[in-house]
Amino acid sequence: MSSRQTNIDDLYFDAVNLLKQLIAIPSFSKEEDITADCLEEFFQRKNIKTNRYLNNVWATNQHFDKNKKTLLLNSHHDTVKPNKGYTLNPFEPIEKDGKLFGLGSNDAGGPLVSLIATFVYFYDADIPFNIVFAGTAEEEISGKNGVEILLNHLPEIDCAIVGEPTLLNMAVAEKGLLVLDCVAHGKAGHAARNEGVNALYIAVKDIEWLSTFQFPKVSSLLGEVHIAVTSINTENKTHNIVPSECKFLVDVRVNELYTFEEIISIISENIKSEIQPRSVRLKSSFIKENHPLVIAGAKMGISSYGSPTCSDMALMDFPSLKLGPGDSARSHSADEFIYKKEIKDGIETYIQLIKNYELEITN
Repeated sequence: MSSRQTNIDDLYFDAVNLLKQLIAIPSFSKEEDITADCLEEFFQRKNIKTNRYLNNVWATNQHFDKNKKTLLLNSHHDTVKPNKGYTLNPFEPIEKDGKLFGLGSNDAGGPLVSLIATFVYFYDADIPFNIVFAGTAEEEISGKNGVEILLNHLPEIDCAIVGEPTLLNMAVAEKGLLVLDCVAHGKAGHAARNEGVNALYIAVKDIEWLSTFQFPKVSSLLGEVHIAVTSINTENKTHNIVPSECKFLVDVRVNELYTFEEIISIISENIKSEIQPRSVRLKSSFIKENHPLVIAGAKMGISSYGSPTCSDMALMDFPSLKLGPGDSARSHSADEFIYKKEIKDGIETYIQLIKNYELEITN
């Protein structure tokens, strides 16, 4: 007889209790060691062997077979720091009106514990593919010691479900994030005389171009490329010097129709300021509409959309979709919460999605 826990109510009960434990433990990015311990202890009580690298915890299904394809279930256990608007203790799990309050309850505690319950459900099941669960670190800061470094230690992955709050819709594409450090160069001079070349004026003209230019390729999933200048400064500490240098910061959200290199090239051809990308890691991503995971979800009536926000999906070089209980509009908000029913719905949705995925790849 299988030792697998199959009762949804029991899985839900365990998931909510685990989420309460996680909420009570501060787990800011790069400080997730105790929540990693908590995840290991949970699996230990289920007699499931885990592996750990840094603050990343992962496990494989009992009948793992390297000759089979592998589905990754991934979510993160780090959180942002609570903002000043909190009226409740962010580290006290409070139940009220069907909600569970606490920092990280929605992003991404609800999806995380729902995926864990799903992994427990399938742990010793006889299925034609492997399932790997990974609870990872540093997602909130796009750190390199989270899923990015862990992928080097996991078996080869064929596709993934990334647990984030999406109202249980399928995010089949994500905009990439390209951050540009820009420097306008001029020549210093005295502000009282007509001398020097004002770098600030050069920067303003460049910023005006950035604020009005529209990249012509518009994605049906992700819309247009979006540019926002988010910071500007000069080295001047006094009022009477024409600045020789002006720095500004640009946030570019890139759809799947452009590479980062194309974006940088187009901007460089049209502004005078020097451009230096901070990172080219967080590229746009998408999964094809005929992928078995997407088809499996569509047959359940799950809608698809393109997400303007980044997740660890951006760091995966295999097909993946973002799906989970909760609402991204609540993420990073004061008095963050998730409806407890959303967790149960999440478990049921994940389980049915994987069952449908099995049908798609075997028929």
